[in-house]
Amino acid sequence: MNFEFLAPTRILFGSGRRQELKELLPGPQQKLLIVTGSVPDRYWDLLGPLEAAHALMVVSVRGEPSTLEAEEATTKARAFGATRVIAIGGGSAIDLAKAVAALVPQPEGLASYLEVVGAGKPLHRPALPLFAIPTTAGTGAEVTRNAVLTDKATRVKASLRHRSMLPELALVDPELAITVGPAVTAATGLDALTQCLEPFVSHAHTPLTDALGLMGAKLALDHVRQACSEPDSLQAREALATSALCGGIALANSKLGAVHGFAAPLGGELGAPHGAVCARLLGPVIRVNYTKLRATSGGEDGAFRYEELARYLYGSPNAQVNDLAELLEQTANELGIERLAAYGLTRSAFPALIGKAARASSMKGNPVLLSETELEHILELAL
Repeated sequence: MNFEFLAPTRILFGSGRRQELKELLPGPQQKLLIVTGSVPDRYWDLLGPLEAAHALMVVSVRGEPSTLEAEEATTKARAFGATRVIAIGGGSAIDLAKAVAALVPQPEGLASYLEVVGAGKPLHRPALPLFAIPTTAGTGAEVTRNAVLTDKATRVKASLRHRSMLPELALVDPELAITVGPAVTAATGLDALTQCLEPFVSHAHTPLTDALGLMGAKLALDHVRQACSEPDSLQAREALATSALCGGIALANSKLGAVHGFAAPLGGELGAPHGAVCARLLGPVIRVNYTKLRATSGGEDGAFRYEELARYLYGSPNAQVNDLAELLEQTANELGIERLAAYGLTRSAFPALIGKAARASSMKGNPVLLSETELEHILELAL
């Protein structure tokens, strides 16, 4: 077996470790672009002390970042002369930071490098160095080599991707997620779960991504309810933060699948929370994929991997794949995740969404090729 494994240069994990940020920055008088969520002052106790030794410029993002926001932030960063980027926030802030860090050194604009709706060229020059400090536990963006941006003109989410976009440092402090409310905790926790499961069944899985996927999925499934009901529980927050790391590293080295193949166009079309969309698609995708694998010549390995997942996550040697799908759907129900119809999905939108999903880069990792009828069935089950 041949495979390659990429990971951030360094991961620092633990409660309170955010206080080490100042000492981790190399050299004096860096020009630091700080990318945060919509309320930058929330993190000023962490960022304020940097002002004595460095020049700072702050960019904030509300919601999932768009291509326009990435281009505007890149223009500001170039004018500022940014030498390093620090992202502190959820997956949206980290994705915007990674996009800007990638684009600042490039001779061409975003459209040249963006997948699906752009030319998809590799970056001409390495990205600026980036420190990523996640405040939610879901996307694993702190350890991935891509940034997801929404192109509002086409209502499609697409990735900017390059190995130099892997953060130089992922500083993961689970205490930062304590103030995150139950709805966001549920959605991000189930996103982490999905990003552990899809690489495990992907045709591009490796022994290392297998180990990360199994461990991360178990941590998310066992602790997401507790994190929602007991937000101050560091045990639960640490478990979800670890799960997000596992999922991020796994997907950076393997591939995803039909859940994320649909999640990108659905998020662009409906504006629904990414984690909530993933949570509602996960059970239906498992059901449809497993049925197709069982009926496909050569699909025995993929079917077996689903069976292994069911036994491990359901906690019984007799568990069936449908038991796992039901467990995941029940978990989404218990955590208040709405079905996709609640976000505005209608059957009339199915053909366009199916077309976009079939072309999505994530769909290439699905363990089996799905027909339009099977993709439609997934949406019906999640509606």
